[in-house]
Amino acid sequence: MSGISSLKSFLNSHFQTKDLSPLKYFLGIEVLISKKGILLTQRKYVLDLLKETVKLGVAPNSFPMIYNPLLDADRSILFENPIDAAKSKPFENPERYRRLIGKFNYLTVTRPNITYPVSVLSQFMVSPTIRQWEALEHVFHYLKGSLGHGILYKNHGHTDIECFCDADHGGSKATRRSTTGYCVFVGGNLVSWRSKKQNVVSRSSAEAKYRAMAQSVCEIVWIHQLLKEVGLKTSLPAKLWCDNKTALHIASNSIFHERKKHIEIDCHFVRDKLKENSSQQDT
Repeated sequence: MSGISSLKSFLNSHFQTKDLSPLKYFLGIEVLISKKGILLTQRKYVLDLLKETVKLGVAPNSFPMIYNPLLDADRSILFENPIDAAKSKPFENPERYRRLIGKFNYLTVTRPNITYPVSVLSQFMVSPTIRQWEALEHVFHYLKGSLGHGILYKNHGHTDIECFCDADHGGSKATRRSTTGYCVFVGGNLVSWRSKKQNVVSRSSAEAKYRAMAQSVCEIVWIHQLLKEVGLKTSLPAKLWCDNKTALHIASNSIFHERKKHIEIDCHFVRDKLKENSSQQDT
């Protein structure tokens, strides 16, 4: 508290400021401060969204998205099942679909658990189908069952940077592209996360995972530089977790085989960062 008081005094001496008491609500984000830490939640935002869309009475669900291999299927495909054929027709109100996706995107500020479904549904903003609208409605059911969820920030006694990354292989049935997902923790607290379809088609699961590693390393470097600029010291080296042994082998192997030439640029980037950490540890 003494640190906060000194900071307020410093700001008051340089700027015209007004103390509005501890932060409780800002741009739809509720801030709850307790002995356990600081909880960021958007409970009121979710309730207002449910009321606006007349979804307040929907049944709650435990999963933000149910796997559906036909979700991003090519509309030109002829479905033998009449139900599948009907659901592949364009949704009658695409403007409403786009507006709700925008609201979901803002909700991911404190709800990383809906980042993946929102990322998938955002790919059909131009002309959504009935099937994609039903998937969007499923997100409402999940939000109804998890109103108070949010992100808790507390002191874990360290400033380590850790990143967990993963990727599916050819998850998109329409484009066969993989989806990258990662989350970055600083001092045990979640500070950054992302779910995004990769720009190219990966030829193997190892390549898909390695491209996810490359994007994760970019995020780690950016976060470390940001913390350095604001004067916060972090423990080095940062930890990057991946569950693919082949991708880890590529990262540490300086020899590029013929079947790995198409990812050589990404390999150089990740390996350079590994070398930098090794040289810093040696010194």
